Amino acid sequence: MSILIENGSMVTMDEYNRVMEKAYLIIEDDKITAIGLGQPPAGNYEKRIDATNHLVLPGFINTHTHAAMTLLRGYADDLPLMEWLETKIWPLEDKLCAEDAYWGSMLAIVEMIKSGTTCFSDMYFFMDQTARAVEETGIRAVLSRGMVGVGPQADTALEESRTLVSDWSGRGQGRISFMLGPHAPYTCPPDYLHKVMRLADELKVGLHIHIAETKGECENIKQAYGRTPVAHLESLGLFQYPTIGAHCVHLTDEEIAILAQYKVGVAHNPESNMKLASGIAPVPQMLKAGIPVGIGTDGASSNNNLDMLQEMRSGALLHKVNHLDPTVLPAYQALEMATVNGARALRLENLGTLAAGQKADIILVSLKEAHMIPRYDLIANLVYSAQASDVQTVIINGEIIMEDRVIKTFDEAEVLEQAKRTARRLVGQN
Repeated sequence: MSILIENGSMVTMDEYNRVMEKAYLIIEDDKITAIGLGQPPAGNYEKRIDATNHLVLPGFINTHTHAAMTLLRGYADDLPLMEWLETKIWPLEDKLCAEDAYWGSMLAIVEMIKSGTTCFSDMYFFMDQTARAVEETGIRAVLSRGMVGVGPQADTALEESRTLVSDWSGRGQGRISFMLGPHAPYTCPPDYLHKVMRLADELKVGLHIHIAETKGECENIKQAYGRTPVAHLESLGLFQYPTIGAHCVHLTDEEIAILAQYKVGVAHNPESNMKLASGIAPVPQMLKAGIPVGIGTDGASSNNNLDMLQEMRSGALLHKVNHLDPTVLPAYQALEMATVNGARALRLENLGTLAAGQKADIILVSLKEAHMIPRYDLIANLVYSAQASDVQTVIINGEIIMEDRVIKTFDEAEVLEQAKRTARRLVGQN
């Protein structure tokens, strides 16, 4: 399909840091073929979109979430991480079936599309059901079947991951890709992580793992292995594989240097870390070291939403007050984390910027509402003022997924109703 977007304020997120006023962008099939100022070239475009009074920018990339956990939103709030997991989350998860995971993933995708996310990186179980939801809806995803090496499903998780990559990788017109998902060094002993790495060799995929989320985790790893979590994983050879580490809250300077050396991507989850009182990740230091730090929402049971606009704003403000310095993590850098840095962290080529040859994952954000006026600085407006409801149009892989806030590829109302029914059954209210 050929699409012309014209008269927009284009935020390219390229090396020139440009905001192009009254610009146009041309999409052919799944790629951007041209971007420029002024009048677009004449052509027989199948679709023309007038982007007057809109920002046009790359879609947000959510680098770490657990999509199906939308079904647990609000179920277990205001608890410490391990109590939250052991007494609430894990017992309820034991009741989940495959169809539940499908509707939970569909609910997450509704929320993500309507707040401008075009790609997400997920770790959970019943991952074939999340892949099914991704294929049907048109969103892009990097999926990982969560693996816990100390439980009865340890070997099953390895085999399921092998099957998932074989059956699903590249489906959805190339929108579905995979990593392996060892949960964390405290749930995956060294011998199990070696099995995961051997499978990564076989499948030619990277790894998605939680690292240094809490002080307690760091203390336990050091007591068990005599090293900090990052040093422990380096000693096992894990960072020889393309890796994204979720959280990375409690890092030493030496650990930051190790992550930078191996080009490990980091998924920063500011709201989840605040809500669970896990701590504040040293994001400015990681960025200064050259680590590609993206933004993630974590699951909706610990956030409690999947809104990347809100996550950007929270992250920027959190680091300013933590450093008592209003110049820390300025608006443009926060937006980089939500777009181009997310693509780099996940090693996704051709995503995260508006340029010829890039994948056509694009969002249009309205500038017409009161909270977006005046327009002294459009990037600051986007990061500090914009709301999810300002996202008007979402294009993924060259397909219009949402237009004027109406989702085109599936029935939103059905998803909401099915998700409500599923949640009632899980807590015994049916």
